[in-house]
Amino acid sequence: MELSWASWVHVIGTVGAALLLLAYYLVSKKKVDGGSRFYQLLNVTGAAMLAVLTAVTGAWAAMGLNVVWVVIGVATIGRISLERKNEKKAIDKK
Repeated sequence: MELSWASWVHVIGTVGAALLLLAYYLVSKKKVDGGSRFYQLLNVTGAAMLAVLTAVTGAWAAMGLNVVWVVIGVATIGRISLERKNEKKAIDKK
């Protein structure tokens, strides 16, 4: 059985929602830190995938929410990466 384009979009959105729930579960159970790159990557990936579904189905408010979620996550990953780079430089100077 071959999935239609619309079915694939729903699969992508469903996986995205599952990633967001997984991220929330892991941080709630203190399995990962909310400031970790892994947690942020789960959020960015999940929100981006869910944004695809919401855009295709015309759920604009939900799409906007997911786009903002992606922007916040990408900015946080950038900050984490910069902090790690600065920490490494500080260690290398010693």
